Amino acid sequence: MSSRYERMWNELGLDIPAHDNLLKVLGQFYGDIYLSQQGRLRGAEYLDFVLSEVHGLRIQELLEAKANGKKVVGTFCVFVPEELIWAAGGISVGLCAGAEIGQAEAERVLPRATCALIKSFMGFKLGRLCPFFESSDLIVGETTCDGKKKAYEILEEFCPVYVMEIPQRKEEVDRVLWRQEVLRFKKRLEDLTGVSITADRLSAAIRLINDRRRVLQRLNSLRKAVPAPISGRDVLLVNQISFYDDPSRFTQKIGELCDELQERVAAGAGVVPRGTPRLMLSGCPMAVPNWKLPFVVESSGAVIVGEESCIGTRSTRDLVAEDGRSIEEMIDRVVDRYMKIDCACFTPNRERIDHIVEMATGLEVDGVIHYSLQFCHPYAVESYKVERALEKAGIPLLKVETDYSMEDVKILKNRIEAFVEMLRDRV
Repeated sequence: MSSRYERMWNELGLDIPAHDNLLKVLGQFYGDIYLSQQGRLRGAEYLDFVLSEVHGLRIQELLEAKANGKKVVGTFCVFVPEELIWAAGGISVGLCAGAEIGQAEAERVLPRATCALIKSFMGFKLGRLCPFFESSDLIVGETTCDGKKKAYEILEEFCPVYVMEIPQRKEEVDRVLWRQEVLRFKKRLEDLTGVSITADRLSAAIRLINDRRRVLQRLNSLRKAVPAPISGRDVLLVNQISFYDDPSRFTQKIGELCDELQERVAAGAGVVPRGTPRLMLSGCPMAVPNWKLPFVVESSGAVIVGEESCIGTRSTRDLVAEDGRSIEEMIDRVVDRYMKIDCACFTPNRERIDHIVEMATGLEVDGVIHYSLQFCHPYAVESYKVERALEKAGIPLLKVETDYSMEDVKILKNRIEAFVEMLRDRV
């Protein structure tokens, strides 16, 4: 892919040698973790193609759209209402990064004791490693944690940044604040694109993103089957790709994958034998190429059947109601949908605790692994209440705190293998 797109990457200002190294590592990592799997669905070929072209063909599509007057808006969080971006004639892409590469550049401006996700996206920008960053006309941040909101103050020295204020509680006064933020964001997008967000445009965008959520809801519903019909690794990849690829194409391709998956479920077939411990991951998001923990889990004799995270059900569980007719009604529907997000930034956050127990019970999991990135205090602290709620429900929990390095793989594997063995003994 390097020779085909090198001119494009040069024009974007990427550090070509460093970027080539990133792609080399990504390709090897992908082969070891994904292509080595047995019994994958035919539809997984789409996933493989998207990842092989994620910095190539997809970037080419974005640049062609920009040449035709479109604006690309990069985001870091599922709290940013992407319906407004599409309604304004823009293209929404995810920017969170899941690799250590670029960390040295990030630590020139950030404390070392900063979570890996923040250091990664800062490193990708400062190290000129990410063509999605360089293709974006506007970067949208949000105040979901102190680390991010302070990092955005530095990031804006290197690219255009817009920050949305996220309320920390869910009282009526907080909804009023959030509605004003959504309206402020709408105005900023209209100024950026030169396109007015009308009722017709917003209605179409709501359906576009809802359709993508619906196909992911269908996928998650099919995972309830025993034995598990698809690996957790492949579903994580599906969720990750949803932030990059064209939403209409994604919805079509994942719909086809679900059709194939439904046939497998009807036949009683699975990717693992019956009796394989079923686990759910809960906690921090996992951005590409952060596949370490799922790989360790599924190479330790278990299968992942659900993800309670932003790269999982938190992003797909709720739809925007499609009954709005006026622009005001539709804005209200958007506001209400996003206020249902149960991010750990909220206090109190009983919703998330209840959702975790409900999800674990519905998926008939044998245990839950709560995943926190080091220095991510909201999720690390909240794991205490998660543990208490799961204990009351009789569901075992393993708490894992890690980063993007591979240094702790052996320790993680030992802990997870012991947890899986304990679950086998309980059956």
